[in-house]
Amino acid sequence: MATEIFTQRFPVDAADIDELGHVNNIVYLRYAQEIAIAHWRSRAMPEMVANYVWVVMRHEIDYRAALMLGDEVEVLTRVDDAARGPAWARFVDIYKAGADKPSAQIKSNWCLLDAHTRRIKRVPPELVARFV
Repeated sequence: MATEIFTQRFPVDAADIDELGHVNNIVYLRYAQEIAIAHWRSRAMPEMVANYVWVVMRHEIDYRAALMLGDEVEVLTRVDDAARGPAWARFVDIYKAGADKPSAQIKSNWCLLDAHTRRIKRVPPELVARFV
């Protein structure tokens, strides 16, 4: 089963550049965080957004090519085709706009929590159905 691919674009700003003259590593995580939130809010029902929150358990990043000041960045994300209990993997590919190969690839493991109690919750099938 194929999952939906969600896409956003981000400009590279001067504040994103590190001492080596390219986008700082932490900015890639910011892109991953921002697109995950946007994807969640675009697909989840309002009651899901009100009742659940996500926290990251792990990020794995493979850096492939530098992004520079003035680049436009295209970020694509999708979730794994199945959640595993309270955990759900999310994949993020970060491209310089127009490039054939990604500048970075990220796999993040997210955990679902009850928004009110902050207790771990199993990802319900109706939530999974909104994204796959």
